[in-house]
Amino acid sequence: MRSVLLTGFAFCAAVFAQNAAVDKFVTTQYPISKAGVLANIGPSGSKSSGAKAGVVIASPSRSDPDYLFTWARDSGLVLKTVIDLYTRGEDNSLRTTIDQYVASQAIQQRVSNPSGSISTGGLGEPKFNIDLSAFTGGWGRPQRDGPALRATALIAYGNWLVAHSNSSYAKSTLWPIIKLDLDYVASTWNLTGFDLWEEVNSSSYFTSAVQHRALREGAAFATKIGQTSVVSRYNTQAANVLCFMQSYWNPTAGYMTSNTGGGRSGKDANTALASVHTFDPAAGCDPVTFQPCSDKALSSLKVYVDSFRSIYAINSGIPSSAAVATGRYSEDVYYGGNPWYLTTTIVAEQLYDALYVWKQQRSLTVTSTSLAFFQQLVPSAAIGTYPSTSATFTTLTNAVKNYADGFLAIVAKYTPSNGALAEQYTRAAGVPISARDLTWSYAASLTAFSARKGIVPNSWGAKGVVVPKVCGTEGGGTVQVTFKVDATTVYGENIFLTGSLPSLQNWSPDTALPLSSDNYPTWSITVSLPASQNFEYKFIRKYNSAITWESDPNRLQTTPASGTYTFYDTWR
Repeated sequence: MRSVLLTGFAFCAAVFAQNAAVDKFVTTQYPISKAGVLANIGPSGSKSSGAKAGVVIASPSRSDPDYLFTWARDSGLVLKTVIDLYTRGEDNSLRTTIDQYVASQAIQQRVSNPSGSISTGGLGEPKFNIDLSAFTGGWGRPQRDGPALRATALIAYGNWLVAHSNSSYAKSTLWPIIKLDLDYVASTWNLTGFDLWEEVNSSSYFTSAVQHRALREGAAFATKIGQTSVVSRYNTQAANVLCFMQSYWNPTAGYMTSNTGGGRSGKDANTALASVHTFDPAAGCDPVTFQPCSDKALSSLKVYVDSFRSIYAINSGIPSSAAVATGRYSEDVYYGGNPWYLTTTIVAEQLYDALYVWKQQRSLTVTSTSLAFFQQLVPSAAIGTYPSTSATFTTLTNAVKNYADGFLAIVAKYTPSNGALAEQYTRAAGVPISARDLTWSYAASLTAFSARKGIVPNSWGAKGVVVPKVCGTEGGGTVQVTFKVDATTVYGENIFLTGSLPSLQNWSPDTALPLSSDNYPTWSITVSLPASQNFEYKFIRKYNSAITWESDPNRLQTTPASGTYTFYDTWR
C-alpha cells in the first residue's frame, strides 16, 4: 500500500511540475512569439527588410534554406492569427498591419505568374517574391489552399468590421479580394494540386477542409453584405467538398488519410492542422467536419502521434501514454526528417480545443472509434457518455489536459533560451535546424497558448451541416465544349479523352470518351461541361488491350461562362 501511495504522489508531483513548467513557458514565450510574427511582416518588421507593406515573409533565412519569400498559405494562417488578436481586443495597434495585408493581397492576386493570370489559375500560385513580383523558378504548383485561407482570414476581419458599423469597407475593399478567392475555390476544389508541404500532387485533406470552410463562411458573409448572387453556388460547392472530405477516412486503420497520392502512409500533421484550422466551437464533436473532439479526429491524432514514437532518438524511453516530438510525417527526409515546432504544437492545440468543447457541452463521449485514444491515457476507459459531474469525466479530461501540456513541454524543452523558433529541431538532439525565425512557428505557438487559456475562434457555420445524399463535383450551368487533337495512329488504334470531371469520366481509362476520326489526323468530340469550370484532362491511345497516356503534365483549361468553345491540341 505504501509503495502505491508513493507512486501516486510521484505521479501527481510530476504532473504538477510539468504544468508549472508549461505555465512559465507560455508566459515567457507569448510576447517573444508575438514579436516574432510582427518582425516578419513588411515594411516595418525588424526582420522583413525589402518586403512590401503587409507582406508576410516566411522566414528571414536567405540560405540553407532560402525562405525569404511570401507564401499565400503561410500568410493567410498568420494573418488570421493577427486578425483574431485584434478583433478580440488584445492588441488595438494591429489595425494598420491588417489593412496593409489587405492592400498587399489585392496587388498579389493580380500578379501574373507561372500558374497563370488572375483569370487563368494564377490564384493557385503558392509563393511570390517579397516585393510582390512573381517567383518564376521551379516549384510544386499549383497549391489550392492559399486562396481559401486568405478568404477565411479576410472574412474574419470583414465580420468584425460589419459588427462595428464599417460595412462599406468590408464590401468595397475586402469583398473583391474574397470573391476572387472563393470563385477560384468553387471552380477548382475538385482538381489536384500540391499539398501544404509542397511535395505531393494529389487531393489533400487539409486543402479540402479549408476549402469547405471558406465556401461555407463565404456564403454567410456574402449574405451579410448583400452579395447574394454567389450564395447558392458557394453553398452547393461547399456541400460537394464536404461530401468529398468523407472519402479520406481510413476506417480500418482509424485515421484520416492526408493525401490521395504520394505513395506514403498518409499519417501526417496535415490532418491535425486541418482539424484545428476548421475548429468551430459551436459544432460540438462533429465527425463530419472533423472537429477536434470528434472520435475520428482523436483516433487520427493517436495514429499520427504514435508514428513518431520509435523513429526519433529524442523520443526514446518515453512511455506510450506521454507526449513526444512530432514531425510532418514519419517518412520525411527533408533536412534529415525532423520534428517541427508547429507540428508538435498543433497536437496540443487540438487537445485544448477538444477540452473546451467537452467542458462547454458538459459531457464527453467515448466511442469504439476513439476508445484506443482514451485507453492510451487511461487504460480503464470504456465506451460511453460521461457527464461533467462524473468521476470518469474528470479523470479523462485531466488526462487529456496533462497529455496536451506534454506537447508544449516538448516544445519548451527544445526552444532555445532566447525563444527563437526555427522550422525544425533535430531528431537526435533537439537542436534547432532549417529556417530560423519561422513565422508560422511563432503563429502556431500563439494559437496554442490561446487555446490552452480557453480562448477559441468564432463559429464559422459548421454546426449542423450534413453530407448531401447525392454528392457532386460540379455546379452551375453547362456549355458545349469540343476537343480536337492532332494524332497519327496505326490501324486499329483509337484516341480517347478523360479528365477530372464526372463528365470526363473522372480519369478512368476504362470509360474514357472515344473521339471521332472523321477528319483524321484530327480527332474530335463534343462534351457538355459545367460553365466557368477549371478542369484537367488528357488524351489516351487504346490499341487492342494496351493503353498509352499522353506525357505529363495534365492539360488545364477553363470552360466559358456560356456558349460553346473548342480546345485545339496536339498529341504529346
